[in-house]
Amino acid sequence: MATDRSSAGDPARTLALLWGLTAEEKPGRRGPKQARSTGEIAAAAIALADAEGVDAVTMRRVAQELGLSPMALYTYVPGKAELLDLMLDTVYATMPRSAPAEETWRARVTAVADDNRALFRAHPWVAAVSTSRPPLGPGLMAKYEYELRALEGTGLPDVELDAALTHLLGFVQTCARMAADERAAEQDSALTDAQWWQANADLLARVFDPERYPVAARVGAAAGQAHGGAYSPDHAYAFGLARVLDGLEALIGEG
Repeated sequence: MATDRSSAGDPARTLALLWGLTAEEKPGRRGPKQARSTGEIAAAAIALADAEGVDAVTMRRVAQELGLSPMALYTYVPGKAELLDLMLDTVYATMPRSAPAEETWRARVTAVADDNRALFRAHPWVAAVSTSRPPLGPGLMAKYEYELRALEGTGLPDVELDAALTHLLGFVQTCARMAADERAAEQDSALTDAQWWQANADLLARVFDPERYPVAARVGAAAGQAHGGAYSPDHAYAFGLARVLDGLEALIGEG
């Protein structure tokens, strides 16, 4: 199955949609007032993606949610690709922007990471969308500005500042995807991770030889006891974020 990605539609139409350059606002174009706003359309599509996943978002389905015909929806949004960009830019515009615990660059960067993690928790489908070509709307630009300011004043050159932010956000997105996989596994099996390992312990014992794999046996047992399973999304995030911050601190110290 193809991966959903942003900026896959017509660039001119997408930018006009995201920045509010609708047909009735253009000189020389008049017509009946539209019954729905792009904000309402985005909200309906986002709610659908939150509840059923982004694959459930089709032009026909969103039209049904809004009480429109599919053809009527196309008078607001050119197509599914542009709709996805509108959804992304909307969640970017409305995402939390928390105050850092203290006025240090580490606290500011931690707040940025936590805000993005909260975004992915509220809208899990966002983590699965490829944004290597991001939707260049007002929501994305406000998000980028806010996040860059967390590293402003560290002495990093602009290119490294951008790379540092990209590294941080990539880490958070990876954690979000793994957490989503964990939730999906629990939902599909109707078992928590701890329950799954307990249910399959006897089967594993038949094939796993701790004397042949002593390090794996020791470390796996310790991690399993600490986390109640093979993986803890919260521990992985906290541990990894601390290492990302340590790495950035070393980079900043080189300047």
